[in-house]
Amino acid sequence: MSQNFLIDPEAVARLIRAARPSGLVLEPGTGDGAVTTALVEAGAEVVGYELDPLLAARLRARTGLNIVRGDFTRARPPGGPFAVVGNIPYSATSAIVDWCLKAPSLTSATLVTQLEYARKRGGDYGRWSRRTVETWPYFTWTLHERIARESFRPIPSVDSAILRIERRPVPLVRDGDAWRRLVERGFSGVGGSLFASIGRSHPGAESAFAHAGIARDTVVAFVHPDQWIALHSALHA
Repeated sequence: MSQNFLIDPEAVARLIRAARPSGLVLEPGTGDGAVTTALVEAGAEVVGYELDPLLAARLRARTGLNIVRGDFTRARPPGGPFAVVGNIPYSATSAIVDWCLKAPSLTSATLVTQLEYARKRGGDYGRWSRRTVETWPYFTWTLHERIARESFRPIPSVDSAILRIERRPVPLVRDGDAWRRLVERGFSGVGGSLFASIGRSHPGAESAFAHAGIARDTVVAFVHPDQWIALHSALHA
């Protein structure tokens, strides 16, 4: 089931420090319960999800916690505020992140993911993915510490990292539809640069790009999300 259990207590402790858990916490992929018990010890009210029926039954019997045997991405999000914390399977990363971003009451998601995924989403290469940019008005994406592959059993072929996604108290843009159209057009690939993709369709684009500090020849992936926000504000002033 693509499970790589986190067996290093220090790595678990680092995940808990990054998550700062409190209140209701959902954990996708409880596995053998190393993260689950750490979350409970930190004071969280944990609801776990585990596909493996044997692991789910064992953890439920050992801890008395609410461990749901099933697919986390098919669960109905809680109506009140909650966080997600977990060491998730690499193969389910995109589906779990998408679920989190769509959950209206989610406050944060602190996830152990493949290092490459975390670096791309967190802008660690100086490049920014469309997923990060389009959600930037609503969420922060923060790359935390690397976790060596030796911290897992079985040992995966790559290292992992802690990625934290946190909902902003107030969105950075007011018109969500206009924002989505801007990002969609910017990542359309027309002309090779962000200016080439959207400049012709926006009056005053040159001054807006100058205001945001974006050179006309800057490739879209190298535009920082904060510059996107400044560009959007200038274009819709």
